Order: sequence, then structure tokens, then C-alpha cells
Amino acid sequence: MTDNRSDGPAADEQSSQDSGPGSVTIAYIAESAGVSIPTVSKVINGRSGVSAQTRARIEELVNQYGYRKPTGNRSNIVELVFRELESMWAVEIIRGVERVARKNRVGVMLSEFGLRDSVGMSIDDTVGRRPQCVLSVAQLTQPERDQLTAKGIPFVVFDPIDELPDDVPFVGATNWRGGQAATRHLIELGHRRIAMISGPDHPFCRARMAGYLSALAEAGLPADPGLVVRTLLTREDGYTAARDLLSRSDRPSAVFTANDLQALGVYQAAREAGLSIPQDLSVVGFDDLPVVAWIDPPLTTVHQPLNEMAAAATELALSLGRGEEITQVGLEIATTLTVRESTAPPKG
Repeated sequence: MTDNRSDGPAADEQSSQDSGPGSVTIAYIAESAGVSIPTVSKVINGRSGVSAQTRARIEELVNQYGYRKPTGNRSNIVELVFRELESMWAVEIIRGVERVARKNRVGVMLSEFGLRDSVGMSIDDTVGRRPQCVLSVAQLTQPERDQLTAKGIPFVVFDPIDELPDDVPFVGATNWRGGQAATRHLIELGHRRIAMISGPDHPFCRARMAGYLSALAEAGLPADPGLVVRTLLTREDGYTAARDLLSRSDRPSAVFTANDLQALGVYQAAREAGLSIPQDLSVVGFDDLPVVAWIDPPLTTVHQPLNEMAAAATELALSLGRGEEITQVGLEIATTLTVRESTAPPKG
């Protein structure tokens, strides 16, 4: 019996190779070249970021083994992966995905990985189903991305919360411009003490805060560190942060929050402090969840076009699933400010 480990693909990969030319896996190409799977992916997809010497070595192996992108043996579905489905904006994402999938006559499957330390479905289940492509609202780990790439399953990350390698396809929103627009609106109303309740150290939270700081600098207003609170993106944490801000003798006249859930917490803290919105305190959120148009008063917020973002992400994922070359790996959809009744000029 021949030991394939020394001079050919591993056993499971050898059986795949025997089925016809071009069926060797990208993982074997990477192992043979002594590089990572993402590096091979860059070469196969014609992307930059690989030295000429390494590129030549990979291309030689690709030609030697007759590697082709494995597209024909995948199911006709796009798998939409969440870490958790309890988010208030999950429905908006699903609608956008369904709209594009229906137009392209492909099915949609919803999966929930759960948090990384919980028991439940994993990337192994997704790989086993062989979807045409994966749209991940969850932040895929590097090993998970490598596993999908090794099996020839393209993926797109929706609204990433962490920094991604340059070759990972994603669709997000213009968070910096959204933060700038929200703060500019408050400044134009006459507010000068504008607090921000920000979120964790994720790229989109940092971008929204950078937009806030940019608008202050543009207006010649000092950035007071005491008016910036970093906390989690929940109603409860928004409430705790706002309660502290509003208890000060020099309390802010306006608050911009990193998301709408935090803004709901600000509403609660304001009520408990005997303050009226917007007469005593203006509030601006971020996301434009459906519920915030129905609260009292309706919330001024930055509209994050989740439906359009999901549609664009699905189009991108399906293009990758069909083996098409893409001109833009990352895409940001424009945010807009939705002005309602939670903002007004400050008293006096």
C-alpha cells in the first residue's frame, strides 16, 4: 500500500484527485508550496499582495495539478450565517438576502453558529452542506475562513466587527460619515456640549467616533474626553452611561450614541432624571431599527441601509460562487441621517 503523504496529496485529497483532472484541493496546493491557503487564494483569484517568486511557485503547482475552482458540486443555496439570531435587525438582513436569492433562483439557508464558547452548529456543518456561497453576519475566524477557502466555498462578511485581511470580501456601511452627519446635525441646531456613548473597540465603533470628533473639530469645538463614554452596545449599558452623564452639573445638552439600543437606554435615563426629550436633551442614535420610529418621541438616527447592504453582499457572494472575477473586494453602502423628533435647539 502506497503512503501518499510523502509524494502526493493526502488520502482524502487523492481520492478526490482520482475523480478527474483539476480536483486537487487548494489546501494541498498551499501545503506543497509551503504557504497559507489565503496566499494561494490570492494567486488563483489574481489579487495582489504576493511576491513574484511565491506567485510563480504557486502558479507552477496549479498548472502541474490542473487545479480548477470547484464550483460544480455545490448545492444551489446561499447560507446566511449569524452568531445569534436575536438581533433586532436580523429580519432586515434576511429580507435583503431573500430578495436577491429569489431573483437568482437560489435557496437561502439560515444558520446560527452561536458564540465561540457555546455548543451548537459550527463551520464543519456548513462545509458539509457545500453551499454555493456563504454570507456571514458572524465574524468568521481565520481558521473558519481557511476551511471554507480550502473547500472552494466563497464567502462574504457582512458588516465586519473586526479588522479583516485585505483579500476577505465584505460589505459594510459608511460609519465615519454617519457619525459626522449625526454630530453636524446637533452642532447646526446650536449644541456645544455633545456627548457620545460609544461602543467596544471594533472598527465600526471607532469609525463612528472618528466622525463625531471630525465634526467637532470642523466646528472649532473642543473634544472633551469627559463627554465620551465607551461601553457595550446594549440598552442597559446605554442607560448606565447616560445616567452618569446626566447626573453631572455640567451635563451635555445632546447625546449621540453608537447604536439605537444605547439610545433607548438614554431615553430611560432621561425620564428618570426628569428631563424631557428634546426640550432638555437631544438624542441621536445609529442604525435606524424599525422600533425607533414608534418610540416617544421618534428617534433621530443614522440610517444604516441593512436591506441594501444585505442585497449587495448576496450579489457579491453569488458572483464569487459562480467563479466570476470581482473588481472590488470591499464595499461600503452610504448611510443617511433620518431626522425625527428627538432633536431640537438647546434651551437658552
